[in-house]
Amino acid sequence: MEKQKVMNRGLVVLGAILIQLALGAIYAWSVFTPSLAEAGWTKEETQWVFAIGLVSFAVFMVFAGKRLNAWGPQKLAVIGGLVLGLGYVLGGMIGGTSFWALLVLIGLVGGAGIGFAYVVPIAVGMRWFPDKKGMITGLAVAGFGFGAMLWVKLAGSWGHLIENMGLSSTFMAYGVAFAAMVIIGGLWMKFPPAGWKPEGYEEKQAAASVKADIEFNSSDMLKKLQFYLIFFTFVFSAGAGLMSIGLMKLYPMEALQNAGMSALEASAIAGTAMAVFFSLANGLGRIIWGMMSDKLGRKTSIIIMTATQGIIVILFTFMAGNEYLLYLGATLIGFNFGGNFALFPTITADTFGAKNVGQNYPFIFLAYGVGGIIGPILGGKMGDIGNFPMAFTISGIAVLVGTLLIIMVKPAKK
Repeated sequence: MEKQKVMNRGLVVLGAILIQLALGAIYAWSVFTPSLAEAGWTKEETQWVFAIGLVSFAVFMVFAGKRLNAWGPQKLAVIGGLVLGLGYVLGGMIGGTSFWALLVLIGLVGGAGIGFAYVVPIAVGMRWFPDKKGMITGLAVAGFGFGAMLWVKLAGSWGHLIENMGLSSTFMAYGVAFAAMVIIGGLWMKFPPAGWKPEGYEEKQAAASVKADIEFNSSDMLKKLQFYLIFFTFVFSAGAGLMSIGLMKLYPMEALQNAGMSALEASAIAGTAMAVFFSLANGLGRIIWGMMSDKLGRKTSIIIMTATQGIIVILFTFMAGNEYLLYLGATLIGFNFGGNFALFPTITADTFGAKNVGQNYPFIFLAYGVGGIIGPILGGKMGDIGNFPMAFTISGIAVLVGTLLIIMVKPAKK
C-alpha cells in the first residue's frame, strides 16, 4: 500500500511559534504604562487594561475551543489575527491615551483576538506530536513568552518606537504586524489526516497500554473534582505571575529609587529585568518545563513549579531593590510562570483525554482570566496605597496553597 503523503510536522512548530510571537503582545503592555501614567492614568487604571485583556482572552478562548472542529484551525487563526490587529489599529487611530477607548479596543477586542488564535497551535500540535505532548506544547507556546521581549524592546530601547512615533502610531504599527504574523502562521495550522500516527508511535502506545486513553467531553469534565483542583491551582499560579508582569517595571523602579538610584537608571534596570530576563526565562520555561514533564510527569512537574514559585514571589520583596537580585528574581518568576502554559494543557490532556483538549483546555484556561483580574488589580491597589511588597506576599502564599491542591489530583475515571 502506498505510503500516505502528509505535511512535514516541523511546519506546525514554525507556524505555532510565529502565531504565538504575535499573541505575546499582551505581555508587552507594561512598556506602555509609564507613558500612560505620565498622561494622568493611575497605577490601577494601567492594570485594568491588562486585566480586561486577560479576561477577554480566556473567555473568547472557550468559544474558540467550541468552534474549533466546526470552523477548522486555519479559519480560527485568521479570525484571531484580524481581530487582534484591528483592536490595536483602532486603539491607535481613535484611542490615543483615552482610558475607556484603550480598555475596550486593546483590552477587550485585542484580548478576544488572542483568545481566538491561542488554542489553535496547542490543539493542532498535540495531534501531530502525540508522542511528545509536553515538548510540542512548550514549543507551541514559547513564542508567547519571547514575544513580550520583542515588542517591549521594539517600543523601547531597540526601536524607540514610542519615543519616535508616539503611543498611537506604535499601537497601529503593532496591530498590522500582529495580524500579518498570525495569518501567515495560520497557513500551517491543519490537523493531520484521520488515523495518522508518527513513525514508531504504535509500539510506544502498546507499551503504555496500561494507561487507558479515556476521553471526557467538557460537560463530563466539569463534574469532576480534578477539574476544580487543577483550575484553582492555575488561578493562583497565573495570578501571581500576571501580577508580577504588570508590576515588573513599576515596582522595581520604585524599590531601586528608594535604594538610592536615579529615576533614569532605575527605569533602565527595571526595563531590562522585564524585557530581557523575565521574557527570555518565560519563553525558555515553556519549552524546558514541557520537556521535563514528559520525563517527570505533569503532576510532579506542577508540584515542583508551584512550590518554588510561591517561595520566590514572597522573596521578591527583598530582591526588587537590588539590580542583580532583581534580575535573578525576574528570571526565576518568568521561568516558572512560563511553565504554566506547557504544563496545564498537558495535564488537561493526560487527565481528561488528548482528543478533546481543544474543547476542554479553554475551560481550564478560564483560570488564567480569573488570575488576570485578581493578580494585577491586587498589585495596582497595593501600589496606589504604597505597599507593593504586601501584594507579592499574598500572591506567593496563594501559589503555595495551589501546590497543596495539585497534590490531591488523582486520575479521572468515568
